[in-house]
Amino acid sequence: MSPPETQIDVLAVFSHPDDAELSVAGTLLKLKSLGYRTGVCDMTRGEMGTRGTPEIRAREALEAARVMKLDLRLNLEQPDGHVWPTEVARIALVRVLRKHKPKVLLTTHEDDPHPDHANTCRIVREAARLATMARYDEEGNQSPVAMPAIMHSLFSRRVVPSFIVDVSDFVEDKMASIRA
Repeated sequence: MSPPETQIDVLAVFSHPDDAELSVAGTLLKLKSLGYRTGVCDMTRGEMGTRGTPEIRAREALEAARVMKLDLRLNLEQPDGHVWPTEVARIALVRVLRKHKPKVLLTTHEDDPHPDHANTCRIVREAARLATMARYDEEGNQSPVAMPAIMHSLFSRRVVPSFIVDVSDFVEDKMASIRA
């Protein structure tokens, strides 16, 4: 869904196809309306989900990407229900960060009760830092990047948000992305 070297401003990294739609679609739509290049990277294909197959979920993710006007939609194909901060997962995300050079990452909060979500947060934080290190993953033949800012969407009631994004003008399209 993108040219090989698409540079984006904001990348949402979530565990499953539909997590970004449910969490930050309004924010992505607002940023897009302000002229920013946006993308979503799903860690898994959602194969453990009770509704739909990975193939159906992939088609739904592409339709949701169209609704959200994304410049990029990727899937790292990590095992659903078994997302862990392994070297394989970290390198996969480091390579995405180095290729697309986002300035801001959106992801779940480490306090999210779903293990895949909490581990995705950890992978994002670690990969963002590792992507800045020239000697990490030298086999990937990519240059290090500047550390992106990281924004966590909240699910937990135990964490007080530090800011709130008003997406009132984008609720209709957010809901359309969820229905997709």
